[in-house]
Amino acid sequence: HKERLTMKEQLLNVLQEIRPDVDFEHETRLIDDGILDSFDIIQVVQDLNDAFDVEINVEDLEPENFNTIDAMMELIEKLQAE
Repeated sequence: HKERLTMKEQLLNVLQEIRPDVDFEHETRLIDDGILDSFDIIQVVQDLNDAFDVEINVEDLEPENFNTIDAMMELIEKLQAE
């Protein structure tokens, strides 16, 4: 379970570097509410690919994959398992 916590902390660090003004732990509609714009998402995808050694593809760029930090963690875990 510790590994997952570390991933969440790492993910939070990546996100907060990009948008320190956003409360990523509690927002549940990051995309749907326009909190993250397309430029933010491009940066998020690049940084997550680097940080977690995954490749987030165009077909992964669904709002439900990025609306919450938990959804992003699920996406990363799915990609790491492939």
